[in-house]
Amino acid sequence: MSLRKLLGKDEKFYDLLEASAEEAKTSTTLLASYLQHIDDLSRRQSLDDFVLSRRKDKRITTQITEELCRTFVTPLEREDIEALSRALYRIPKGVEKIVERMSIHPGPIPHRYFSRQLELIAQSADAVIFMVKQLRRGTQLEKVQDANSRLQHAEGEADKVMLDLIREVYASPCDGKEYAALREMFEMFEKVIDRCRDAGNIVLQIVLKYS
Repeated sequence: MSLRKLLGKDEKFYDLLEASAEEAKTSTTLLASYLQHIDDLSRRQSLDDFVLSRRKDKRITTQITEELCRTFVTPLEREDIEALSRALYRIPKGVEKIVERMSIHPGPIPHRYFSRQLELIAQSADAVIFMVKQLRRGTQLEKVQDANSRLQHAEGEADKVMLDLIREVYASPCDGKEYAALREMFEMFEKVIDRCRDAGNIVLQIVLKYS
């Protein structure tokens, strides 16, 4: 039985949560585009698109809160809607922090340092969108578990990649200031993947309640 049939036919919360997940994915796509020219100071994009994406998601999060105040019967438990909404918003917020930090870095940043982390972020964002959409479609536990397993794998892989990158930079001839800046960026990328994992865990917990 689908969650919609079990708890009502109101679609607006599904619409808003899916829109928030899509905005999280948009932010990761913008990040991929930004990184294409990260090693060329003259061609780096502005931060405007990232700010707009994060603000759009903030409006969605605010609308969810307002709708919760106005709605007596919700299709999911209120605390679950709130928790998932907050977790989804933290993804584009984290991406925006990455590009803010990169934008003030005074020298070139080789794209190769971030290519694998970027792949893992894209995979994680795709898994989050898939899982959020399953809430509308029904309690298909096996599909949600499979997607969550992909998220957990990406998070574990991201930890390994970050350590490898730190080891590589530490062994390179860069100075202490450069090392500290790059390490912070590596950790920020890893944190975005953690935030995707957190959102996926919330979806899995919701689906388990109704399975």
